[in-house]
Amino acid sequence: MILELVYHTVQFFGILAFAVSGALVGVRNNLDMLGVIVVGAATGIGGGILKDLLLGINPPTSLVFWPNVVVAVAGTLLVFFFHHHITRRRYLEIVADAFGLGLFSANTAAWAITQGYSLLTAVFVGTITAIGGGVVRDVLVNIIPGVLTRELYAVSALCGAFTASMLAILTGTILISSVVGGSVAITLRLLSHARGWHLPHARQKFV
Repeated sequence: MILELVYHTVQFFGILAFAVSGALVGVRNNLDMLGVIVVGAATGIGGGILKDLLLGINPPTSLVFWPNVVVAVAGTLLVFFFHHHITRRRYLEIVADAFGLGLFSANTAAWAITQGYSLLTAVFVGTITAIGGGVVRDVLVNIIPGVLTRELYAVSALCGAFTASMLAILTGTILISSVVGGSVAITLRLLSHARGWHLPHARQKFV
């Protein structure tokens, strides 16, 4: 019971962070209220739905567990009505996205370990949960998914998921694993953005 409570609490924070980042993208693209809600909510719960589909959880949790949707929609409405009070909106979008990335990657991976999944599976579903919502968001606003172009985006999720998985194996504790693994992912993501760190790109040869 306690493990489930910790898992869902951290998931709520992840959903809220991603919903805020998605709603900010919607506002920046001048979408109407419904558009902002759709993009924000899809960003908030999209990764979790992909994770459930991969693990054979049917129907996906967010389609039957109403608090997930409520948190996502509440986050988008908060941004829609009060975005003009937010300074440095683009930077807040990056920060919210980084927190969603870290919380989802670490918490989901740690949860998977406690449920008896292998290390490989835990790292994989943790990463997919973390990057899935962002991919859905970018597709909805018709831009190349950030996971393919942004600074160490998926790498940050992988590092957070792996760290959390290893700690969960050693301690069996979701909370500690999520906090440490999430901190690793968030820090790496924000540092890579601030310093412009990228993975190598293929050299372009022009004739």
